[in-house]
Amino acid sequence: MFHLNKKFRILKMAAISAIVTSSLLLANGSNTFADSSNLTTIHYVYLNNTYIGTVSDQSIIEKSISEKIKDLKKTYKDLDLKINPQIEYISEEVFHSTANDQETISNLENSNLLQADSAAILVEGTPVAYLDSTKAAENVIEKLKLQYVSKDQLKKLEKKKASRKASLSPLKQNETRLLDVHFAENVSIHAEKAAPEKVLTAKKAVTFLQKGNVEEKKYEVKKGDVLGSIANDHKLKLEDLLALNPKLQDDSVLKIGQRVDITVPKPYINVVVEKEINKKETIPYKSEVVTSSSLPKGETKERQKGKKGSRAVTYQILLKNGKPLKKAVIEQKVLQKPVKHIVVKGTKVIPSRGEGSFAWPTVGGYISSKVGYRWGRMHKGIDIARPSNRTIKAADNGVVIFAGIDGSFGNKIEIDHRNGFHTIYAHMSSLKVSAGQTIEKGQAIGIMGATGDATGVHLHFEVYKNGALENPLSYLRR
Repeated sequence: MFHLNKKFRILKMAAISAIVTSSLLLANGSNTFADSSNLTTIHYVYLNNTYIGTVSDQSIIEKSISEKIKDLKKTYKDLDLKINPQIEYISEEVFHSTANDQETISNLENSNLLQADSAAILVEGTPVAYLDSTKAAENVIEKLKLQYVSKDQLKKLEKKKASRKASLSPLKQNETRLLDVHFAENVSIHAEKAAPEKVLTAKKAVTFLQKGNVEEKKYEVKKGDVLGSIANDHKLKLEDLLALNPKLQDDSVLKIGQRVDITVPKPYINVVVEKEINKKETIPYKSEVVTSSSLPKGETKERQKGKKGSRAVTYQILLKNGKPLKKAVIEQKVLQKPVKHIVVKGTKVIPSRGEGSFAWPTVGGYISSKVGYRWGRMHKGIDIARPSNRTIKAADNGVVIFAGIDGSFGNKIEIDHRNGFHTIYAHMSSLKVSAGQTIEKGQAIGIMGATGDATGVHLHFEVYKNGALENPLSYLRR
């Protein structure tokens, strides 16, 4: 079960024998070679080159070590511990025994000299985690990578590296290609001895290497807690706290007693993923405003509709522990050019004051009814019917003071010409201006119709001067 370092044992025995022989010669003189029947044998015990005591029988140590190994394997039953201690004995025959079996066993029990064979994962040359076998350590290395890529992706990548193909075919639309998965640090595996309590299972080793600790820290929500206050109390940013708790959002309502992960990761090993991705992206269109002196100031007109374009772009992306580290465009192709959105903005200043003479408010047409009494009541304006088209135009410059439905008038517009004159346009089917708008003589303001109390399609047109009704025919010019 145990291994002896023969050279080390011979040297120790020679040294001790010399000391014992000299002592006997000096103390006993001619009695040096006395009757050996009075001698007893003791054994100096060295565990892993460290002296732990003296025993009367080697089997005492072997039994104690055997029991301790058995207990350790029971304690760490999830691990395949291989404990092979180096035990050495230097025996001596003495007249008076100095062996102390109990003290030596106690020293053995309290020592940490019993170590297991392990595979240490080294980061930048320093052992960080211990596994019970090289295979287990390699499994941990793979599991760290599999946190960020699939097993199939990793397998294909390793196969591609083995084939050593220099050239890569262009990516197809929306295709992703894994270029590499590696560690930011220099990571290696080395066989080492380790205390059994330091040897981790693969699952715990992955957590430890990712977060810098084995156990996650949890916070229990108390009355008045919100995510922001929890983050501040534990020196975290809100976005980091949300990343630790994917099921929570910044507006999540917390419940008293709810447990929140507050583990601040300080990874020993950082996984870097390098990949290429081809995406079809939208190219936004640009907008341009041009001015026109023929369009009234304050008005706009769309000359050309904007249309988004598209492009196929290939990015090279670096991710560190799943978070973007670098993104660069390595190739792009325009599939469809965007069309600029062009808007015409009017600069023409229209005087709000009328000229005092009125233009004919329709495109042709005839007077179907004049000012005067009709059907037992006063008809306050003229009616114009049967025009060549139904556009209604402003009789003079002015400001619209009413545009909407007005009882028997139906759709009505009233214009203040800022010179004492007001004009009214009634029964229109639709309106093209709104209250507050400055308009010019001849500008289209609506479409002829038959809304309100109308017997047919026509324009009812009224003129007022300083508030008094006037006959439109006294001012209109055809």
